[in-house]
Amino acid sequence: MNQNDDTGNDDDIAGCVYKALENYFRRLDGEKPAAVYEMVIRSVERPMFAVVLKQTGGNQTLAAEILGINRNTLRKKLVDLKLLG
Repeated sequence: MNQNDDTGNDDDIAGCVYKALENYFRRLDGEKPAAVYEMVIRSVERPMFAVVLKQTGGNQTLAAEILGINRNTLRKKLVDLKLLG
């Protein structure tokens, strides 16, 4: 993706988000969107944490390192997202 192209391509995360948002706005059919930022963050966070946790075999220390966050933050997010009991 070049610097002036926010659409990305079909194979990258930005491209997937871009297409999903375009579809979301198209499906609104004139209805007013609400809390788009929160919707996108929540939609992306859960699968991101789930995949990283799967890739690390459940190793939270390694998952936190890969995500670039503190392990305590990871644990809180996992509980919030119902990925940890």
